[in-house]
Amino acid sequence: MKNPGKAPFPVILAGLEAAAEITRLRLLALLAEAELTVSELVTILGQSQPRISRHLKLLVEAGLIERHREGAWAFFRMADRGARAELARDILARIETSDPLLTSDRTRLDEARRARADTAARYFADHAPEWDRIRSLHVAEDKVEAAILDIVGQGPIGAVLDLGTGTGRMLELVAPLAERAVGVDQSPAMLNVARARLERAGLRNTQLRQGDIYALPVERNRYDLVIIHRVLHYLDDPGRAIREAARVTRPGGRLIVVDFAPHTHEFMREKYAHRRLGFDAAEIADFMREADLDLVEHRDLRPGKGEADRLTVSIWVGRDRRVQGDALPITHAEMA
Repeated sequence: MKNPGKAPFPVILAGLEAAAEITRLRLLALLAEAELTVSELVTILGQSQPRISRHLKLLVEAGLIERHREGAWAFFRMADRGARAELARDILARIETSDPLLTSDRTRLDEARRARADTAARYFADHAPEWDRIRSLHVAEDKVEAAILDIVGQGPIGAVLDLGTGTGRMLELVAPLAERAVGVDQSPAMLNVARARLERAGLRNTQLRQGDIYALPVERNRYDLVIIHRVLHYLDDPGRAIREAARVTRPGGRLIVVDFAPHTHEFMREKYAHRRLGFDAAEIADFMREADLDLVEHRDLRPGKGEADRLTVSIWVGRDRRVQGDALPITHAEMA
């Protein structure tokens, strides 16, 4: 069994060589602070795009940073797991935080964050009336969030995955209880909103990924808690989404599904692109059974006094049937 944090000599040497250059060390320090695009890094460091891209490529190859795509954009961040990530953190921990060069970089990073937040705010303002209208149709959001936190418990949680993360609110709610939290959404615009929200909340243990809920761009068998919050009613095949969520859930892990109970608001199909008018408990139980999950809890959050015209929100909790000691398939990515 390998010792935690240990790696072969060539791996450590490659990491040290990759970090031992002024621009690459500055990039590493920036990417430890935030997930950034090439264009943002070009602006912050005041260097050409080809030069920045070349240095990023070397850092990726050394395993010190990670790269992922969102449509036409590529985002970079410091690696967060494994011996290479530990090496990067060790290197950065030995640098004086008051170093003038890195302080200047952080100032320009703050400017890039503000520009990103302004873009997200404009998008949110354009769509806020639609979201406010939908929120007004169901029981109060704070009631739903309180129930989710009650189900999640006090933590700590290893890894959390939020599917259809939207504005990132579920990550903001649950990530403080987790070691790491990942949000997946198909919309780059919504990911920009989520990224601004999470940066504003100061959550450094979160990552965002663009991806298809039917083919998730994350590791299998790795998440202790998976959340699908008011997403299923948009989907052509909600059962398939639950099976895919189960695929990435750790043995013994939980899946929380939040959606509407059955209702008759037909206008939501045309006005808000809802494919389904809610789900009943038996249907969700069938979806979970097909995904090898046991339905262990079901709550209906019904309208209270003065909310008679609002929709009921249901929460279902499934648990992976496997136990922690079950053997898991080893992927090529895990062997690297």
